[in-house]
Amino acid sequence: MNPLLQVRQHGQQIWLDNLSRTLLNDGELARFIADDGVAGVTTNPAIFHKAIAGGRYYEDDLAALKRQPLSAEARYEALVIPDVQRACDLLAPLHRDSAGSAGYVSLEVSPALAHDAEATVAAGLRLKAAVGRPNLLIKVPATAAGLIAIERLVAAGVSVNVTLMFSLAHVDAVAAAYVRGLEALQRSGGDVAAVMSVASLFLSRVDTLVDRQLEEISGGALELRGKAAVATAKLAYQRYMARFHGPAFAALREAGARPQYMLWASTGTKNPAYSDLLYVEPLIGPETVNTLPDTTLAALRDHGRIASTLAEGTAAAERLFAELSLFGVNLDDAGERLQREGLAQFEQAFAALLELTA
Repeated sequence: MNPLLQVRQHGQQIWLDNLSRTLLNDGELARFIADDGVAGVTTNPAIFHKAIAGGRYYEDDLAALKRQPLSAEARYEALVIPDVQRACDLLAPLHRDSAGSAGYVSLEVSPALAHDAEATVAAGLRLKAAVGRPNLLIKVPATAAGLIAIERLVAAGVSVNVTLMFSLAHVDAVAAAYVRGLEALQRSGGDVAAVMSVASLFLSRVDTLVDRQLEEISGGALELRGKAAVATAKLAYQRYMARFHGPAFAALREAGARPQYMLWASTGTKNPAYSDLLYVEPLIGPETVNTLPDTTLAALRDHGRIASTLAEGTAAAERLFAELSLFGVNLDDAGERLQREGLAQFEQAFAALLELTA
C-alpha cells in the first residue's frame, strides 16, 4: 500500500508544502490529492517567489498586471489568490467530507507586518474575504504581535495557521492565544466549530542550529546531534494532548471547538548524513499534520516505514532536553533566534517577490 495512504490510517494528515500554477495546470496537485491522499497545501513567500520566477504560466498575467496602476503587493496578490482559490476548490470535497477537519490551503500575511498586530489582523481579514473559501487558513507568525493578531482573528471567526514556531515556549504561547480567541468568539455568540487552526512547529532548522552548537562543544555533546527537533515535536504533542484533551478545554470542546492541531513544518532533511524521513517516520500520530516539500513527499511514497510513533520515546525526549541543558544548550533561546532568522528569510523572499511584480 502507498505509505502516504497508510499515514492517514494512523490519524495524520499529509499536506504539500508547495503551490504553483504548474502543479495546478499540469494536474499534479489533483493527482497528489487523488492518489496520495494529500489533505492540504501550505505556502509561504519563498514558495511563491520560486513559482512566479520560474513558472511559465505567470508571464502573460504579470505583464498585463504591470500595465495597471497597482502596487507591487497588489499585483502579487492578484497572481497568487487565483492559485489559492483553485487549490481550495480541489480540496473542497475533502473539507466537506471531513466536516472541516481537513482540506485546507494556507496563505500568509505579509512578513513585513510581523510586529504590527493591528495591520496583521486587517490583512488577514482582507485576504480571507479576497479568497472567499471556507477552507482557507490565514498564516500568521508566532511573534509577540502575531500572538495578539491570532487571538483577534480567531475571535473574529478566522481560521489560522500559525507559522515560525521553533520551541515549546512558542507552542504554549500559541495554544493559549488560540484558546483565548475561541473564548472571545464564544462570548460574542460566534460559532467556535467553524474555526480551524494548526500550529506549525519548524523542525529541521532546530537541528541545524543545535548541531552547530554541539559541534562547538564537541566531546560527548556530539552524540546528541540530530535529535533535538524530533524530541521537541514529541514533547509538543504531549502538551497538545494534555491541553486539548484535558479538563481545561472541555467546555469549548463540548461547544464544538476543534483542538489546534500540531503541524510539523520544515520537514525536508538538511543534513545529508540524516535520514531523508527523519522528520516524518518518528512523528506519525493522530490529530497531527505533516507538511512535506515535493522531494520528501516522494521519499515517503518510495520507502516510508509507517507506524504510530509519535507517542513513543517521550521519556527519552525529556532526558535529551536535560542533557542539552547540561551542555549549555537552551532550546527556548534557540527558538527565539530561529524565529528571528526565519522571519528575516521570509521578509527577504517577500521583498524579492515584490521586485518581480514591481
